[in-house]
Amino acid sequence: MVDYHAAHHQCSAGGAQTYMEQENDWDRDLLLDPAWEKQQRKTFTAWCNSHLRKAGTQIENIEQDFRDGLKLMLLLEVISGERLPKPERGKMRVHKINNVNKALDFIASKGVKLVSIGAEEIVDGNAKMTLGMIWTIILRFAIQDISVEETSAKEGLLLWCQRKTAPYKNVNVQNFHISWKDGLAFNALIHRHRPDLIDYDSLRKDDPVTNLNNAFEVAEKHLDIPKMLDAEDIVGTARPDEKAIMTYVSSFYHAFSGAQKVSSSCFRLALTLLLYFVKYEINPAVCSQDINGAWHTLEGAEKGYEEWILSEIRRLERLEHLAEKFHQKAAIHESWTDGKEAMLTQKDYATSTLSEVKALLRKHEAFESDLAAHQDRVEQIAAIAQELNELDYYDSASVNARCQKICDQWDVLGALTLSRKESLERTEKQLESIDELYLEYAKRAAPFNNWMEGAMEDLQDMFIVHNIEEIQGLITAHEQFKSTLPEANKEREAIQSIQAEVQKIAQSNGIKLSGANPYTSITPESIDNKWEKAMAMVPLRDSALQDELNKQNSNDTLRAKFATQANAVGAYIQEKMEEIGRISIEMNGTLEDQLTHLKEYQQSIMSYMPEINKLEGFHQHIQEALIFDNQYTSYTMEHLRVGWEQLLTTIARTINEVENQILTRDAKGISQEQLYEYRASFNHFDKVRGPNWADEFKACLISLGYDGDGEFARIMGIVDPNGTGAVTFQAFIDFMSTETTDTDTADQVIASFKILAADKNYITADELRRELPPDQAEYCIARMAPYTGPDAIPGALDYMSFSTALYGESDL
Repeated sequence: MVDYHAAHHQCSAGGAQTYMEQENDWDRDLLLDPAWEKQQRKTFTAWCNSHLRKAGTQIENIEQDFRDGLKLMLLLEVISGERLPKPERGKMRVHKINNVNKALDFIASKGVKLVSIGAEEIVDGNAKMTLGMIWTIILRFAIQDISVEETSAKEGLLLWCQRKTAPYKNVNVQNFHISWKDGLAFNALIHRHRPDLIDYDSLRKDDPVTNLNNAFEVAEKHLDIPKMLDAEDIVGTARPDEKAIMTYVSSFYHAFSGAQKVSSSCFRLALTLLLYFVKYEINPAVCSQDINGAWHTLEGAEKGYEEWILSEIRRLERLEHLAEKFHQKAAIHESWTDGKEAMLTQKDYATSTLSEVKALLRKHEAFESDLAAHQDRVEQIAAIAQELNELDYYDSASVNARCQKICDQWDVLGALTLSRKESLERTEKQLESIDELYLEYAKRAAPFNNWMEGAMEDLQDMFIVHNIEEIQGLITAHEQFKSTLPEANKEREAIQSIQAEVQKIAQSNGIKLSGANPYTSITPESIDNKWEKAMAMVPLRDSALQDELNKQNSNDTLRAKFATQANAVGAYIQEKMEEIGRISIEMNGTLEDQLTHLKEYQQSIMSYMPEINKLEGFHQHIQEALIFDNQYTSYTMEHLRVGWEQLLTTIARTINEVENQILTRDAKGISQEQLYEYRASFNHFDKVRGPNWADEFKACLISLGYDGDGEFARIMGIVDPNGTGAVTFQAFIDFMSTETTDTDTADQVIASFKILAADKNYITADELRRELPPDQAEYCIARMAPYTGPDAIPGALDYMSFSTALYGESDL
């Protein structure tokens, strides 16, 4: 605070002052009793304000309002009537410590020995040390100079109380605690000096609260002694605080002793005037001489008074100018400060974003510059107020009050400015931490979220497998995935802890987060929801994979059964096909023997049919299980069915060929040896079926005595009339029998047809197709006319027409 107060009191005359011994009044090693501390706070605060109000100010919190040293220095100036060094205006801790040290140095200069009270403790707001310091000031400036009958300080004050209250009943002052608890001693002191204010006889010893309140209220209203204690505080403690009572009682002492001094002065003045009047009346001779001397003195006084009047006029002109200047500058300053406290105390930063807080900081820095620019005006206002005080301006009280208000407000603005800057910087730092956490969250949440989405897709993915190896591969992959879940959960918890740290910072510092994470739309809730869904899918996937494994094990069993049977059937078919081939080539025995043997072989093959049916049953299970591959066999059911049908067809065709050979032999008159020869030749060229079969067949014909390309072409037209590129053994034997035997007569042909027709006069197309090779059957059918005889049936053919077509009418 700027030092602008004039000294309102004169320094007391006399020699060097020594300070009374403190008599262990302040035990700095022990904590105060809570009740005593409360009483001291209230009493010391009221005592300080009783003096500070003379300077137009006061305190509210005794350990807070003295921290910067400004009001402490002002208090010492008021109670001592002396000027202290100019205080420092800075807001830093060092400035506050320097101001408090100036106050403590002043106290020490008055002979006070300060024990364990340091400026740092006062600046830090140490309540115990602050109360101890104020008690030291009270002892020095309010109690030390009390003297009654050669006793001083505490003993003098106690003796004064005892003398003043001795005539009163129920009052026995022996100390400064219990003796004052019922309130009668306070009332007795007042009644002794101002009996008009107290009806002492109406007071009752058993009503201490009423007694105390009566004394305190009368003292405050009529004696200008502020209320320093509450009646309840005193009555409610077993032993009131001695320091608080002494402080309160000392105020009564100074109030009453001051009035007594005024009365004595008035008496002495009146006595002096009476004596002077008596002197004038008793010795008139001297009066003329005295009058002449007085006249010269009066003339000198008049001249001095005139000079004083002129000086006073100039002083008053100067005062009016300064007062006008003071009020003008004060009005400008007050206009500027209007609304500044509200601006500085708003907490708009609590709901701002980081960029907004940075903008608020820049704006606040501009305000700080503006505030610093007004420092000179405040100092000018304080300097003018100080000069007005020094020139004894008549309205100094209002000037002081306004200046004090300005200075107090300036201090408040400085403190609020510093506080707001600290809050803005702290909030900026906290929001920067939150922003860094948001960014870290986003960097880790994105890949983790993608991982969870991919995991959920995989866990829900429909799988199609065809064997145990494939399902086991899926199970292995799933187990590997599950092994990563603990680490993934740690990452989830780490990500969530980042968000929790954001919330912790915001809550602990009163920050209202303005919105969601600016770097990502992935919320902690969505992460937890996806994680829970993924974890619920894991056992479902386990179950599905296990079911599929069981299914594939079952399918594998079916495959094995089918494969075992299929391999056996396939080998059987192949073996039998090879045997039929050998039979058709070897031609052992007569045609009738071969036919018998083939039919027996056919029955043996048909007896294998239950194995085929068994295989069909296995295949049915395979189909129902939707099994499409089998690594245990190369056979398929379709392949085996074709092989089986081919085996049956081959044996049937072989039997049919032998039967046709017998028929041809009998019809053509071919010997057994010729048939063997034809078979051997045909088998020879038939072995090389392929691109060179025509050359081989030509060689076969050459070996039989045919020659020439023309002859070969004629024969091919006979044995392969449709140009299929294949020659059947039946076509070959028909050609050979025709070429190597005499031409059949019409009667022979008709006899052959009768045999085929079972002696009927007609033959059907079905009978021809059943008894002859296909090409021969179709050849005959194409050359036969429908039979029209009396026993004809639909589809009957006249085999006589075939002979007519071959030999003509002349041969029949």
